[in-house]
Amino acid sequence: MTAPNKIFFIILFWFSTFSFPQVIKNVKITGNKYFSNSEITDFARVPQGSKVTPAVLDAVKKNIYSEIQKYGFFDARLDSSRLIITDTTSAELIISIDEGERANLKQIKYLNAEKVDSISIIPKFEFLVNRSFNKYELEDNISQSLTFYENNGYPFAKIIIVSLNLVRDSVKNETSIEALLNLDKGTPNNIDRVEIKGNTKTKDFVILRELRLNSGERYIQKRIDDLPRKLNKLRFFDPVAVPGYYIDQKGRGVLQVEVKEKVTNNFDGIIGYIPGTSPGVKGYVTGLVNVNLRNLFGTGRAFAFRWQQLNKSSQELELKYLEPWLFSYPFNITVGLFQKKQDSSYVQRRFDGTVEYLASDIMTAAFTISSEDIYPNTEDSTRFTVYSSNSIVTGVSLSIDTRDDPYAPTSGLLFANSYSYSSKKINGPAYFLTPGMDLKSSLQRITLDFSFFWNPFTTQVLAIGTHARELKGDFFEISDLYKLGGTSTLRGYTENQFLGSRIFWSNLEYRLLLTKRSYFFGFYDTGYFLRKEDASRNIQKTEGFRMGYGLGLSLETKLGILAVSYALGKGDTFSTGKIHFGIINEF
Repeated sequence: MTAPNKIFFIILFWFSTFSFPQVIKNVKITGNKYFSNSEITDFARVPQGSKVTPAVLDAVKKNIYSEIQKYGFFDARLDSSRLIITDTTSAELIISIDEGERANLKQIKYLNAEKVDSISIIPKFEFLVNRSFNKYELEDNISQSLTFYENNGYPFAKIIIVSLNLVRDSVKNETSIEALLNLDKGTPNNIDRVEIKGNTKTKDFVILRELRLNSGERYIQKRIDDLPRKLNKLRFFDPVAVPGYYIDQKGRGVLQVEVKEKVTNNFDGIIGYIPGTSPGVKGYVTGLVNVNLRNLFGTGRAFAFRWQQLNKSSQELELKYLEPWLFSYPFNITVGLFQKKQDSSYVQRRFDGTVEYLASDIMTAAFTISSEDIYPNTEDSTRFTVYSSNSIVTGVSLSIDTRDDPYAPTSGLLFANSYSYSSKKINGPAYFLTPGMDLKSSLQRITLDFSFFWNPFTTQVLAIGTHARELKGDFFEISDLYKLGGTSTLRGYTENQFLGSRIFWSNLEYRLLLTKRSYFFGFYDTGYFLRKEDASRNIQKTEGFRMGYGLGLSLETKLGILAVSYALGKGDTFSTGKIHFGIINEF
C-alpha cells in the first residue's frame, strides 16, 4: 500500500471513530503508584455508556487532574488518548498516568486571628504543616473549627481559604503549598428570645419549660441540636426539626422553634352485649372503653380512663391523673386508681401516687407510695383462692433516657430500675387461717430495664433490650407474681402465659424505617421464668426458658403507634404461630 493510501485510511479511521463513536466498555489504568486503579476510575467519572469523543476525553483528563491535585499532586502527567477499538460499537480507554511528586503543606498564614484562636483553633491547623498536602484534611479541620465556634457563641462564624499558593524550589526540585486562611468568627451571640410556631393547642410555656433555656444565655450549637429530643419526649408533636436562629432588627438573637402538633386526646372502645344462654340466666355487657387525654387544655396535664369487661365475672377499671411541673418546679405528680375483679375469685383495688423529680432532661428520679387491698370471694368456704389482705408499698426508681424519639428511636439508650418494699397484712378469711400462722409478710421487688438503639445505616436501626424482674419474700400469692408472654414481653406466646417470682426477657429487633415513626422489623425474643416451690401450699417449682421469633410492622396512627407481629414460639408451626396486636399510647 502506498504512503498516500496509508494516510487516507488513517484519516478515514479517525473520521469514522468520531463520526460514529464507539461506546467505552472498559477503562484500563497504567503507570499509577499512589492511587489505586479503582480510585482513578472513580476520579475519571466516565458515565455508563459514554461514547469516544474529544469532549469525553477532555472531561476525563480534567476530572482526574482536579481530584489528584486535592491530594497534592500538582505535577502529574496524564495521557488518555490511547484507545483500543474492540469492534465497531465499543472501545477500551487506556489512561496512562504519572503522578509525580507530592507537595507538602509548607506554611499556613491567618487573617483576623485573635489570641483565643492561637489556643483553640490554630493548633488544629498547624498539625497539618510539613505533611503531605490533603485538601480534604484541611476542610475537615475547618469544619471542626466552625463547630468549636458554634459551640462557643459564634453561630455565624466563617473560615475561608483565601489562597493556596504553589511554591516551587528549583534547587531541591520540590513543590510546596502556602495556605492563607481568613478566620472570621463574627461577634458573640445570645439567645434573647424564643419564637414558637405551629402550636395551636399547646401553650408556649409548656414548650419553653421543656427546652430549659434561660433568656440571654450564650448560643451553643450542641445544645440547640439537642432540643428536638427534649420536645419529642413530650409526645405532643411530630418529630421536631432543629430550631433555626437569626438576629432581629433590634439586634437580639432569636431561636425559632417550629412544631407540628399531633392528636393527643384519644377515645377508643367497643361495647357489646352477651345474652343469656338459657332461660333465667341474665346476659351481660362486655367491651372496652379507653380514654387518653394527654395534653389537657394544652397545659401538659394528662388524664386516662380505662374500663374493660373481659367476661361476665372479670372486669378491670383504671384511672390516672398527671400534674406536670408542680408550681413551676421540676416535679411531676401522678395519682391513680386500679381495680380488678378476677372471675369469682377476688377483687384487687390499688391507690397509688408518685412524685417524680426531673433532675435533668435525661435523668429522673421518683418516689412511689401505694395502698393495695385484696378481697376474696367468701361465698365458697371450700375453695381457697387468695387471702383477704391489705398492703402498703413504697418504692424508688431512677431512669436515664437519651433516646432521640420515644416512639421510634434511632439512637440513644433507656435505662430504668426500681426498688419497692411491700408490707402485707393478712385479714382472712378466718376459716383458712391456721393457728400460729404468720399474718404479716413483706415483699421486695426489683426491676431492671435497659434498651439500646443504634443506627448503622440511614434507614436501619438495631434495637436491643434486656429486662429483669425479681420478687423476694417468704410468702407469694398468685396476684403477686410477675407475668411473662405476649406483645410487650415474649412474643410467640399468649398474653401472660407464664408466672414467676423471677422473670427475664430480651428483645432483639432489626428495623427498616418506612417513615420517621413507622418501620418494618424482624425480631428474636428470649424469656426465662421461675416460680419457687412452696411445700406448705403444695406448689411445685416451675422453671423454663423460651424463645420466639418473627416479623412485624409498626405504624404511626392517630390512636398511637400500632404494632402488629407474627411470631413463632416453641413447638409452633406456621399454622400455629401467634399474631400480636398492640397500641403504644402512653399516659
